[in-house]
Amino acid sequence: MTPRRIAVVGAGMAAARFAHQALALAGPGELDITLYGREPHAPYNRALLTGVLAGRYGATALGLPTGGAAVRAGAEVTDIDPAARTLRTATGEAARYDALVLATGAGPLPAPVPPPPAADRPDADGHRAPERHAPRRGVHVLRSLADAARLTEDVPLARRATVVGGGALGVDAARVLAGRGLRVHLVHRAPHLMDRHLDAGAAAVVRRGLEAVGVTVLTGREVTALLGGARVTGLAFADGGRHATDLVVLACGVRPRTRLARAAGLTVRDGVVVDDTLATSAPGVYAIGDCAEHRGVVHGRAEAAWAQADVLAARLSGARPGARYAGSPRFLRLSAGGLQVAAIGDSTGDSTGGDGSPTDTVHLADATRGSYKKLLLRGDRLVGALLVGDLTGVADLTAVHERSEPVPRDPLHLLTTEGALQ
Repeated sequence: MTPRRIAVVGAGMAAARFAHQALALAGPGELDITLYGREPHAPYNRALLTGVLAGRYGATALGLPTGGAAVRAGAEVTDIDPAARTLRTATGEAARYDALVLATGAGPLPAPVPPPPAADRPDADGHRAPERHAPRRGVHVLRSLADAARLTEDVPLARRATVVGGGALGVDAARVLAGRGLRVHLVHRAPHLMDRHLDAGAAAVVRRGLEAVGVTVLTGREVTALLGGARVTGLAFADGGRHATDLVVLACGVRPRTRLARAAGLTVRDGVVVDDTLATSAPGVYAIGDCAEHRGVVHGRAEAAWAQADVLAARLSGARPGARYAGSPRFLRLSAGGLQVAAIGDSTGDSTGGDGSPTDTVHLADATRGSYKKLLLRGDRLVGALLVGDLTGVADLTAVHERSEPVPRDPLHLLTTEGALQ
């Protein structure tokens, strides 16, 4: 029997999970899976990059299993033809496939700098041709092992570091750089840190935790330009202010890499649009992970990417051809040294009940211990939760939210007792 050829564009966390699960579920010799990666590395856990920067992990410790799939590292796919079921790489290699999985991930949002010359501008996915691009020294992103290596080499040359962007990555990177002995500022344009996941009270606890390790936090400040010549010397703010620094980490967010899908004529909005089978608008082409948009949502989280990979693996292996992806709950967990954060569901209280029902809240705060807990309830249902500093009860809260179960009569018990549902 000729094995079914599955080409996976991308060799990141979603791709590795899909390959490992699909080959584990398929019979011997049924599938021939090849991962095509842009980076010169086998798949690795990108979520641990700040651990590499902190010196907790070496690059080899981040490797992910692929179940025996072939991995073509350094073989970026530059063109796909869904009608002919072929792909082409940057080196000119062409390959045929029976099914194609787009797992191209996401790239950093553009930096707040004046536009480069036209010949040196990045493409729609944020890629630049390396032979043409010499980035200003001291300016970094943190999306790959190569990024972590460059930043690690640059840290000893700097005294003052600035992280631009106060989301989860920015908060973690600022804490790590402070631990490396730098004077660190964290600049965020919103009124409080991690505003997509935390309310002002929870963010205040995170801020105090950062300040305790030496990070200066500047919120409500929008960066409009990076200053300097060969090396960065500072930032310019929208209000006309300036800030001196000699190392910058840009953690301004990411966007799905969709260039290949757009060029091939697939339906793309924010991400590559998929249905509940993870199929795109082109026959035989699927998308998972940070590049996929399902029911109008690009999840951008490892847990959602793995859930999508598991469903697609079950389908394409034939183990469960009827498997469908119904979406993933909103969930964020950040464990950065002594800083512990979990945000579940509508953790900021932004959404409203379809029936107009009010949202009630239950708070538990301990300023002495630096903890903040909050439940958001609609009737007897948990619609969101926040835990900062003390994650007791996070497993119970996650289970109650995912199953949409009624909360106990005393919901405060969920915040103070681990295993309260048992």
